Amino acid sequence: MPLSIVILAAGQGTRMRSDLPKVLHPLGGRPLLAHVIESARQLDAADIHVVIGHGADRVRSEFADAGVDWVMQERQLGTGHAVAQAMPAIPDGNTVLVMYGDVPLVRKDTLEPLCAIAAQGFVALLTTELEVPTGYGRILHNADGSICGIVEEKDASPAERSIHEINTGFIAAPATKLRRWVDALDNSNAQGEFYLTDIVVRAVNDGVSVRGFTTESIEEVMGINDRAQLAVQERCLQRRRAEDCMREGVTLIDPARFDLRGRLDAGQDVVIDVNAVLEGEIRLGNRVSIGPNVVMRNVRVGDDVVILANCVIEDAVIGNASRIGPFARVRPETQLAEHTHVGNFVEIKKSDIGAGSKVNHLSYIGDTTIGSGVNIGAGTITCNYDGANKHRTIIGNDVFIGSDTQLVAPVTIADGATIGAGSTITRDAPAGELTLSRAEQMTRRGWKRPVKKQKT
Repeated sequence: MPLSIVILAAGQGTRMRSDLPKVLHPLGGRPLLAHVIESARQLDAADIHVVIGHGADRVRSEFADAGVDWVMQERQLGTGHAVAQAMPAIPDGNTVLVMYGDVPLVRKDTLEPLCAIAAQGFVALLTTELEVPTGYGRILHNADGSICGIVEEKDASPAERSIHEINTGFIAAPATKLRRWVDALDNSNAQGEFYLTDIVVRAVNDGVSVRGFTTESIEEVMGINDRAQLAVQERCLQRRRAEDCMREGVTLIDPARFDLRGRLDAGQDVVIDVNAVLEGEIRLGNRVSIGPNVVMRNVRVGDDVVILANCVIEDAVIGNASRIGPFARVRPETQLAEHTHVGNFVEIKKSDIGAGSKVNHLSYIGDTTIGSGVNIGAGTITCNYDGANKHRTIIGNDVFIGSDTQLVAPVTIADGATIGAGSTITRDAPAGELTLSRAEQMTRRGWKRPVKKQKT
């Protein structure tokens, strides 16, 4: 039986205290809704319908290429009303699974049994047990153990509130039956809303069996309503990702202090120290070592690379056997060839650095092409911006740049050239020669250093 999925994502999320729609708040570097849509796709659904309301234009814009059916809920009148908005587009012969845009960690393996139960003509509920079930609807059972209803906490009696089995909100049912039940819902309850959970009683009254599937993985079914819950789910997600990485052979010095906010493709014998933050698409070769407090975003790293503590690297390519840091910043559009060294307090931007070249100390290299075997001395700056335009510096092979040198672009330093320390180079330097620019050193004999006046 084909599967249709309805994702409820219309809520404002007032407890987030934010202008951003709740389902767009980031978890693991992606919006909450992105995680839910990804889980829905894993179920091979025939169609996915996302019900939106608050901030609808921003949500649609964020997911412009999602390939889902957007359903507008002009007024947020409850979960039952939200599902009713999507039902006209769903064929009668389908099974319907209801998911939630603010419950991002649910897995395919948890949802598949619900779909299988509903495909047999039954109603399937995903439940779990909480030690403190405050705020959740309670599951009501007949004497024979079958489910006969769900009561929301505000409508529950003291005896019903003592129940620990709660409704997670995930429901699957045959479309033709679900359509009839949601159309018949009323809002005579404490909230004045149309509850989707009320279809349980209607199913029982129609003689349709309601079957529960219980999960022990509470983190999968916990919704996010405020920033504290968002933080809790972030750690749950990061723990899950850390475990996945370690199963793939990555050594994490402390899995509790590791954040993957994207995708990691790692080779063998990779070691990652504490507080590393990996964002976007990260590819690490074999035997890569990443030190503590490193931030990487969209980076491709070759084999045998060492990245020392406190480096920031983004949108860059790092060649084999290179060494970076500590305290280095490698900015977008930078490519380092094999065996390059980028040292402490060095910033590199939009530059290509050739094999075996070194920029070891306190330097800025921007909009520059550096050949192989080049040594850049401490305190070197490529002056690439004239206040209006960026210009490029070209440095050939086997060049030696002395410390505290300024290379004012556009300028070319030819192969084998040596630039004397403390120079400001504004014209091209010829191959194999020493080029320098310094004021003549002088000594003023008899000069006295100023002395502070004594206080009386």
